[in-house]
Amino acid sequence: MKVLLIGSGGREHALAWKLASSPVLTALYAAPGNPGMQADAECVALDITDHAAIVDFCLGKAIDLVVVGPEAPLVAGLADALADAEIRVFGPSAAAAQLEGSKSFTKEVCDRFGIPTAAYGRFDNALAAREYVRKHGAPIVIKADGLAAGKGVTVAATVDEALAAVDDCFDGSFGAAGASVVVEECLVGEEASFFCLCDGTTALPFGTAQDHKRVGEGDTGPNTGGMGAYSPAPVLSEALIARTMKEIIEPTMRGMAEMGMPFTGVLYAGLMLTEDGPKLIEYNVRFGDPECQVLMLRLKEDLLLLLNAAVDGQLAHMSARWRDEAALTVVLAAKGYPENPQKGSVIGGVAQAAEGDDTAIFHAGTALRDGALVANGGRVLNVTALGKTVTEAQKRAYTAVDRIDWPEGFCRRDIGWRAVQREE
Repeated sequence: MKVLLIGSGGREHALAWKLASSPVLTALYAAPGNPGMQADAECVALDITDHAAIVDFCLGKAIDLVVVGPEAPLVAGLADALADAEIRVFGPSAAAAQLEGSKSFTKEVCDRFGIPTAAYGRFDNALAAREYVRKHGAPIVIKADGLAAGKGVTVAATVDEALAAVDDCFDGSFGAAGASVVVEECLVGEEASFFCLCDGTTALPFGTAQDHKRVGEGDTGPNTGGMGAYSPAPVLSEALIARTMKEIIEPTMRGMAEMGMPFTGVLYAGLMLTEDGPKLIEYNVRFGDPECQVLMLRLKEDLLLLLNAAVDGQLAHMSARWRDEAALTVVLAAKGYPENPQKGSVIGGVAQAAEGDDTAIFHAGTALRDGALVANGGRVLNVTALGKTVTEAQKRAYTAVDRIDWPEGFCRRDIGWRAVQREE
């Protein structure tokens, strides 16, 4: 099979690495890809916002399947453009991608189909949102309604912080994403990520993880796209997974089909495990980043066969088996991230750090300049390792981190701390 993978981040590098191991793969292209992906795929300089160019490339290369990594092309309708050209694509339609593209849409789905989530209000102007905040007090959560690259959420500890977050949204800090705002109650509990592969009818459970969104150790500081993750999530027991499927995933799948927008692709549920059971924080319509990296290290199945089954509506006949080991990934970011990451610094020692069967390094924001690997983004490398326990995986990951020569980079040194505490 000839496959085109859309995207250029650590998530896409992990997907390319896993897809490349499939015996049914004959050619893998990545658009636009990154330097790390060149070992597994041919990188092609396509503008992923130019749907016509992607369609033309697929027709010219006789691509059998397109795998869309990031959320923005899905929300913009890339899957629809490919489907209209009769090109097989793994990823939801623009209508179904509203589950991530519009937080208020997801809240309305939850209301309509009885899916447990936080109480909320949706607002198109700052005055009404500010009144809601004052009425309900803090802690409270402020969310830009649209896509904001993982940075449009503020968990406000005080009313003043919440009011400032509302103003940030309506003042344009998140562009069009903040034109409307969702204000919701602050759920109490532990967060976990739950993934399913979906074919419009069937949702196949596809792993669990926990990530660290805050930039600082001890989960402090501003939110980021993610500073690290580990899998499986110890807090998600089999009983909680079964309850999540019954109360959250299955009603969503039925509801989306009933509304005429059946969901195909990855459904990623961000959960809060409260005293009352799991509640939906938000949906994403693609693999998490960096959660994908730890899932790919643990997956025993042929990923390409699973994605094909999803596209063909055959997931009811498939299963997903996982390695018993835990996986953990540490994000190496450029100094200044997330506000103002410094680009252009040279990175050394990556090949040496990746030595060993239990370690993989996935590129995120890298580029090649005069033959040297340089930082070209905020989150730059994902150092990922396996271990019999999260503690062992953490030790291996940080051993690899310390082999990388990049003074202009930084990472958190406590990824997986909750799981490590449970294992002590």
